[in-house]
Amino acid sequence: MYPNAWYNVMNRGRRGEQIFQSRDDYDRFIGVMREAIELFALRVSAYCLMPNHYHLLVQTPDANLDRCMRHINGVYTQRFNSTHGLDGILFRGRYKSIVVSDDSYLLGLVRYIHRNPVRAGIVEHVEDYEWSSHKAYLSHAEEWNWLNKKFILAMLSGTPAQEVRQYQKFMGETEDESLLRTFSLKKMPSILGNKDFINKIKNNFFEKASHIEVPESKQLAPDMERIKLTLCDYYHICETDLYQSKRAVFNEPRAMGLYFSRQIRGETLKNIGEHYHIKSYSTVSTIIERLKIRFKKDGSLRSRYAQLKEQLMSQKQT
Repeated sequence: MYPNAWYNVMNRGRRGEQIFQSRDDYDRFIGVMREAIELFALRVSAYCLMPNHYHLLVQTPDANLDRCMRHINGVYTQRFNSTHGLDGILFRGRYKSIVVSDDSYLLGLVRYIHRNPVRAGIVEHVEDYEWSSHKAYLSHAEEWNWLNKKFILAMLSGTPAQEVRQYQKFMGETEDESLLRTFSLKKMPSILGNKDFINKIKNNFFEKASHIEVPESKQLAPDMERIKLTLCDYYHICETDLYQSKRAVFNEPRAMGLYFSRQIRGETLKNIGEHYHIKSYSTVSTIIERLKIRFKKDGSLRSRYAQLKEQLMSQKQT
C-alpha cells in the first residue's frame, strides 16, 4: 500500500485442513519466510504457526506485500505438496491482511499472535509453544537476527538491558478485550488503528478501495446503496431516476453512480449493471468512458464530481 506499512497477515488451510503435518513443515515455512526477507526486503516482526493456519506481523519497506505473500504461500505449497506427494491448493484462498498503525496496536498484536496457542488450548504457557517467535523475544542469540524485533522491543523500553524483562511483563498482562473482539469477528476490519490513522488511510487510498495489498479493503468504500442515496440527495431525485435511459439524453446521476461504483469499490461491470438495471456490461463500460471524456471538457461536471466524492469519503462505513 505504501512504503513501510505494517500488516497483520493470516491464512488457513482449505476446509480447515492442516498446513503443517510435521516438524519439517514448520521449519520449511520459516525457511520460505526467510527467503522472502532476502528477496523482497520483507520484515517479519512476529509469527505463530498453528497446525491449520498462521499469523504474521510484517512490515513492507518496498510496499510489496502481495509479491511477498505470493512467494510465501506459493513456494510453501509447492514444497509441502512435493514432500507429501500431493497436488492442488493448500490454503483456503488468498491471504487476509489488516493494515496496522505503528503504535501500541503493534504491541497488542505481538501479544495476540504469541498467545494464539494458549487461547487454542494447545499449551498452557506461551513459552511452551515451539512454533512462534515468542522465544526470539527472550533471546539475544544471533540466530534470531533475521527477525525484525528491535522496533517492537524499543516500544517497551529504551534500555536494551531491560527489554526482555519488559517484554515478559507485557506478555503477562491481560490482553486487550477490544483487540480480541476484533479478531473474533467474522468480517474483520481492513485497518487497525486510531481514528486519525483510519481516516488517513481512507483519504489516501479511497479510490483504490480494491487495492491489491489489502484484499479486504473494499470495506473502506461506501456500499452500492449508500452511493445511490448520496446521488439522490445531491441531485434531488428518486432512485428510479437513476435507472432512466433515454436515447441521446445524458443521465448524469446514473453515470456518476456507475463511475463511483467502478472507481472506489472496484465492482465488476456485470455487478454494476445489475444494480442500475443495465443488461449489458458493455453499456456500463461505454457510459463510464463517456463520462471520463466529459470530465476533460466540462469544469462544472468535475466540480460536481469532487463534491460528491468528498461527501462519500466523509461517510463512516459500518
